[in-house]
Amino acid sequence: MNGGSRHDSRGQAQSGTRGGATRGRASRSTSARGAGSRNAEDRSAAARPPVSLPDADRLTRLLEPVIRAMGLDLESVRVTAAGRRRLLRVIVDGEGGVSLDTIALASRELSARLDGATVMGELPYTLEVSSPGVDRPLTEPRHWRRAVGRLVAAPLTSQAGSQAGNGAAQVEGRIAGSNDQGVTLDCDGVLREYAYGELGPGRVQIEFGHLEPDEDELEED
Repeated sequence: MNGGSRHDSRGQAQSGTRGGATRGRASRSTSARGAGSRNAEDRSAAARPPVSLPDADRLTRLLEPVIRAMGLDLESVRVTAAGRRRLLRVIVDGEGGVSLDTIALASRELSARLDGATVMGELPYTLEVSSPGVDRPLTEPRHWRRAVGRLVAAPLTSQAGSQAGNGAAQVEGRIAGSNDQGVTLDCDGVLREYAYGELGPGRVQIEFGHLEPDEDELEED
């Protein structure tokens, strides 16, 4: 389960699997005057210029050194607008996964870095830090390495399909190993090696009832 932690731009920390600020909603009047006020507010909101969003590449350059100093990888940075506020989503990962304590620490460190910079501007924002979910596509060698033992499916490039001689659109198998050049898949008991260029984004398949051997059992063998 991927956890998460949030900070708002006023320095109030909100942590948990799904933290967030509570937003109030003004009550609406049922009078004719209230309806007119709502129409005026709607016109005013439509006339407002769209919220300016900071450049994601600039944010990545600012935040990545903080994450790397923690021994983690910065997987993605995304900013979206929610009314007059912005939501900054940062996804981090590491060998063996990322604990909730590590997520909370990363959130504090990133918040401090953002407080000392001007990249987010003057408008309020919420920082949300989390780890990747199981639906994260496998696009980098480290993604495949961290998924060793998992059942995955990946589209084949046209070159890989023609070399296989079966025109298959995708391959499915359990990751038996990986390195910087490619990955080895166990496809129904047959080990097949693929270069990363022969595979599109891999997807971890959800399995029910599949148990990985624990370390004690491996040591006894």
